[in-house]
Amino acid sequence: MSVNHQVAGQQITLLQNGAEYFPQLCADIDAARHSVYLETYIFYADATGRMVADALQRAAARGVKTHVVLDGYGSAELPQHWVDELRTAGVEVQWFRREISPFTLQRNRHRRLRRMHRKMAAMDGRVAFVGGINIINDIPEHSDLSSPQLDFAVRVQGTVAGEIHATMRHLWGVVTWANFRRRSNKIKWSDVVAKRQSTTPEIALVLRDNVRHRREIERAYMKAIAGAKREIIIANAYFLPGRVFRRVLIHAAKRGVRVVLLLQGKVEYWIQHYATHALYGQLLAAGIEIHEYQASYLHAKVAVVDGQWATVGSSNIDPYSLLLAREANLVIQDGGFAGELRASLLAAITHEAVRIDDKYRRPRNLIGRLIARLSYGVVRLLVGMSGYRKR
Repeated sequence: MSVNHQVAGQQITLLQNGAEYFPQLCADIDAARHSVYLETYIFYADATGRMVADALQRAAARGVKTHVVLDGYGSAELPQHWVDELRTAGVEVQWFRREISPFTLQRNRHRRLRRMHRKMAAMDGRVAFVGGINIINDIPEHSDLSSPQLDFAVRVQGTVAGEIHATMRHLWGVVTWANFRRRSNKIKWSDVVAKRQSTTPEIALVLRDNVRHRREIERAYMKAIAGAKREIIIANAYFLPGRVFRRVLIHAAKRGVRVVLLLQGKVEYWIQHYATHALYGQLLAAGIEIHEYQASYLHAKVAVVDGQWATVGSSNIDPYSLLLAREANLVIQDGGFAGELRASLLAAITHEAVRIDDKYRRPRNLIGRLIARLSYGVVRLLVGMSGYRKR
């Protein structure tokens, strides 16, 4: 059951999985009076997609200005008639990098991996959501899984919701300008280059883009890890940090901090999955605990440090999120909120995960280790081809 936390005058609610997230999201869309902004990497044509689409259409029918930004790759399978239906109902829909031509992909090779991976929503500038949950059933269709994938989002009421609204309005202007649409007085250049507002010290919206905020999420993680005194818990679906990030994590473990990683146990994207395995030996040797989630797919991108610092958002700890994609995380410094997230993660680790022990480091599975190293090399090669150097 969701708990409301009062943090620096803001009301903060942790939402776990779609069962908590989607009903609250739709209720807040239904309560909106002036504006709705929604950004998602995946918008899928299933029961969850229909629930959210209907709420958006109801808002537009009431005269609420309703805006949706979809990633051109992540939402590529959304049928065109769904988009047409939204637009006919008055919902404004924009695509982020909808590259459908192989010639376009080849010509912009260094940009083709730059995606809009954020999962955010804002209503009237007073209520907002930031997290990792896409608009899709969290029990995949045509699967034999009985449990939903593990994921989180945060609902915010207060001045931070206004900042999230401004950030989303900014991206809407950028995408609209880039798509050569509505180049009129409806879009002011000041909207496109708008600066972020300030946040309270206890709650910060941390962005990652390719202009002004290239390293903010990575730096927020590393600062918290470097300052940890007792415990670090990271749950991340796609974990492939660079050398600097790994060094900070290993140094924390060596100075006596308990470092716990909850990682993907089921193979979703096999190259990325086995590339992560290439790091296991180094991490285990440093005394870092590794647990693989088994109940379903792990989709969370969250962390808790010392039971006081927490982050929830869309950013994986891999080159694609940290170097290429537009991401958004909330960083919250509050013992009550961090404690709730920590309890959820420890429950998943205890009851729904398997710990990887030191046997993994032994040369008993040479083929598996070779596959891991080759997968790691492929991932780094792809990132290098995108125009970024290794770190």
